[in-house]
Amino acid sequence: MRVRHLIALATLAMTTACAERAQLPVEAGIGPNPALPPPRGGLLPTVNIAPAIGWSDGGKPAAAPGLEVRPFAGGLDHPRWLYVLPNGDVLVAESNRPANAQGARTGIAGWFMRTFMERAGAGVPSANRITLLRDADGNGIPEVRTAFLENLNSPFGMALVGDALYVANTDAVLRFPYTEGATRITAAGVKVADLPAGSINHHWTKNIIASRDGRRLYATVGSNSNVGELGMENEVDRAAILEIDLAGGRTRSFATGLRNPNGLAWNPVSGALWTTVNERDEIGSDLVPDYMTTVKDGGFYGWPYSYYGRHVDSRAQPPRPDLVATAIVPDYALGAHTAAFGIAFYEGGLLPAAYAGGAFVALHGSWNRRPHSGYKVIFVPFANGRPSGPATDILTGFLSNDGKAMGRPIGIALDRRGALLVSDDVGNAVWRVTAAR
Repeated sequence: MRVRHLIALATLAMTTACAERAQLPVEAGIGPNPALPPPRGGLLPTVNIAPAIGWSDGGKPAAAPGLEVRPFAGGLDHPRWLYVLPNGDVLVAESNRPANAQGARTGIAGWFMRTFMERAGAGVPSANRITLLRDADGNGIPEVRTAFLENLNSPFGMALVGDALYVANTDAVLRFPYTEGATRITAAGVKVADLPAGSINHHWTKNIIASRDGRRLYATVGSNSNVGELGMENEVDRAAILEIDLAGGRTRSFATGLRNPNGLAWNPVSGALWTTVNERDEIGSDLVPDYMTTVKDGGFYGWPYSYYGRHVDSRAQPPRPDLVATAIVPDYALGAHTAAFGIAFYEGGLLPAAYAGGAFVALHGSWNRRPHSGYKVIFVPFANGRPSGPATDILTGFLSNDGKAMGRPIGIALDRRGALLVSDDVGNAVWRVTAAR
């Protein structure tokens, strides 16, 4: 009976999923004033997974005119996040969901979601490792590749402050001693601060960035659910960016109402902290746009009670009109369900001058939209510290013509010479983008 029940539910899921489609082009949800049509719900969410197949021999993404892309490193194990050390060494967090995290959905619904995510390439065990890549001569081919840190716990964000390397595991920030030029760290990490985790740990990725003066870290923590359906008691210090005082390890909420923040970057002109955020699902293919925004101390950005300012989400119960009244409108929408992750402001001189000061953003790709969205790297121009024009595509071609994922871009960094590095956790590669020769 259980097998028949699962088959019937799968058939129903596919039938329901096929019925709902986007009514607007994804571009309508990109920019400072995105289209926000009425929500559309259903018995089951739209599920449109791009099955992960990886790249064929010699396969790679397509670069925008004037740029070229080449492999920087391949054969990695689910490379998620990138960090470039001052000496030019590139750190790659090879990581995935911790084995003991059950996610927001349990029972049959949880089983289906885990199955769908495995098809998307997210079902592999976590390598729990940070790998070091060294390209000393700058030719785009690392001469050194070592296991820099091992036996971590679903690591993601990294930050160097002085001679201390901070690593954000899924459950805590650890400090490791670092010596310039080292190719391996064997010393045990010292816990600086706990991060929300536990048995649910729905959004497990935790990113960090150091303050300009090196006294604080800012850590991203995603929600434990879609819209608080597991109870807000399971959302303590979640859907937030936390501030960690490195001197004493004290932690406070810096900004809240951010469903799943990931990327963090300091704007080189304004000095403001920017983040990328994955918004909520299951109210239609056209809602809600993911976004990037400045992060204001004490700011509330709506989740779960509203989206894009004061657009109330009636699924969040009980309602909180007092919080909705304070909700900040994000600065720049990045399209519905695009799964915005890595962000980097361009300060190098290797790429064409048109990219100076703007933001590169990795869009990991949708599962809750028909047709697909994301699966590319885009560029948003900035002027005077603010977005100043439409987004343009930088890397595309991650999806095959029949909707399979050869790759999924996620992490963004700039190497010491000014090339753009992009991690690809389905292609198990890091790509390097330079000006076309």
